[in-house]
Amino acid sequence: MNEPTTPRARLLVVDDDADMLRLLSMRLGAAGYHVTAVGSAEAALAQLEIERPQLVISDVRLPGRDGLALFDEVRARHPSLPVILLTAHGTIPDAVEATARGVFTYLTKPYDAKQLLEKIAQALALAAPSLPTKHADETWRNEIVSRSNRMADLLAETRMVAQSDASVLLRGDSGTGKELLARAIHKASARAGKPFVAVNCGAIPEALLESELFGHVKGAFTDAVTNHKGLFQAADCGTLLLDEIGDMPPALQVKLLRVLQERAVRPLGSSQSVPVDVRIVSATHRDLEAAMAEGQFREDLYYRLNVVTLTLPTLAERREDIPLLANHFLAKLSAKYGKRSSGFAPEALKALTMATWPGNVRQLYNVVEQVCALNTTPLVPLALVQRALRTPSVEVLSFAEARQRFERAYLVDLLKMTDGHVADAARLAQRNRTEFYRLLQKHALTPGLFKSDSTGGDLPDDPAVADS
Repeated sequence: MNEPTTPRARLLVVDDDADMLRLLSMRLGAAGYHVTAVGSAEAALAQLEIERPQLVISDVRLPGRDGLALFDEVRARHPSLPVILLTAHGTIPDAVEATARGVFTYLTKPYDAKQLLEKIAQALALAAPSLPTKHADETWRNEIVSRSNRMADLLAETRMVAQSDASVLLRGDSGTGKELLARAIHKASARAGKPFVAVNCGAIPEALLESELFGHVKGAFTDAVTNHKGLFQAADCGTLLLDEIGDMPPALQVKLLRVLQERAVRPLGSSQSVPVDVRIVSATHRDLEAAMAEGQFREDLYYRLNVVTLTLPTLAERREDIPLLANHFLAKLSAKYGKRSSGFAPEALKALTMATWPGNVRQLYNVVEQVCALNTTPLVPLALVQRALRTPSVEVLSFAEARQRFERAYLVDLLKMTDGHVADAARLAQRNRTEFYRLLQKHALTPGLFKSDSTGGDLPDDPAVADS
């Protein structure tokens, strides 16, 4: 039998035939794979939410959603995850169509065990760059803290993209970690030993950005007292991140396009071009398609930069990472501030997990830094987290306590409205006076205190209270 290409690679096997499922599991387990077996497409999709396998093997004929529909769902959620279909002769045309759509391969039943193992080995070999094995070098992504399926898929794609020299466009909201992902691409590439240089195109004035990117020679302008190498030359043989590329002025977009086409820069004031070998990674939170439609971003530059797109999920789309990130940041910042914070109180961690996070991971870091700086206890309390999140404290009352508070506030409001006249207040509450007086006594409320001419010493005039 073929040995698996990766130690204990995880396979998800789907078949509604219990005997076939048991046989497949035994054979693949004996071949050294870690097998999870389920009997329906719905169960397979649920399993994918819990743990991402390296390969899905599914029968085409399944109850409810069939294997082809399962493949479509897998492809939508996990584009880099290979799928092998097992099919009867009657469904071969469907399997062929699915292969054209991206299924790795299909095998007809009864399948040949040796052929199945060979196809599994081939699929895993093709996906090998994305496999998180014990022996794989994971240092390229050690700045990215995550255990979510969304990030696992993104990192799998990132590692595959890094092997090429294609330009990459990173999309995502502010604070999602685009620069960290750009660094990961660099570290996973053949350029890892060369410079990684980042520039924020929206943070530098247009007059300075051209010099910053392309350099200048002495005398090119008033303050150019020496020659200056630009960031393209600084990143030679390495990677250049053009952050917030959507904010680059149109005039500079033309010059950037020329550099990408000619693979050479001409410093300001120079008549000579300097060859450069730079891998370009660009990033934006803007809608570049809309910017192109409005004439704010060049279409030819867009297609130069957008050879491969990677999109970072928002923090709200990867909530399972929030406790991991929060504790990671707390450990890091506790060392910085000399604190002994060991973690978050359970209710504080719950508040972090349920927050909206419009500022994403960057906002989470800032919140943890604030609570770390102010914390004086081993566990960070809920109150500090709420203060940092700028959310009001929420007191959770028992039903009896909540009812008690409501009743008292209701009675006080009635007495204020009726100027302390019990008969009128009882009528508004639709209660008889005796019952109403009992409620007032229960809450230690004296009607006379609410009379506008009261001196605070009047006694109730009702015998029910006087006799009690």
